Amino acid sequence: MIEREGNLLYVSGALTMETVAALRDLDVSVDETSALVIDLAKVETVDSAAVGLLLAWLRQAQERGMTLSYTNLPSNLVSLAQMYGVAELLPV
Repeated sequence: MIEREGNLLYVSGALTMETVAALRDLDVSVDETSALVIDLAKVETVDSAAVGLLLAWLRQAQERGMTLSYTNLPSNLVSLAQMYGVAELLPV
């Protein structure tokens, strides 16, 4: 579900209530001067739990002093984030 190439994480599959619990902990470290980028291009299904997961990853990165950003967010995930009023919190 998550593959890593350097400071780029590729997330694939479903990000739903059934799957996000296993992904909740962002278990990566990066060089202090580097940024972690999470690519969501291969995410197939999302629900509101996906929005919570992205916010949790962002909080964990901030607590560790890491820079984190997201790329290739599926349109339905962007719509959910907008509906919940948190889209501007997600660094894209």
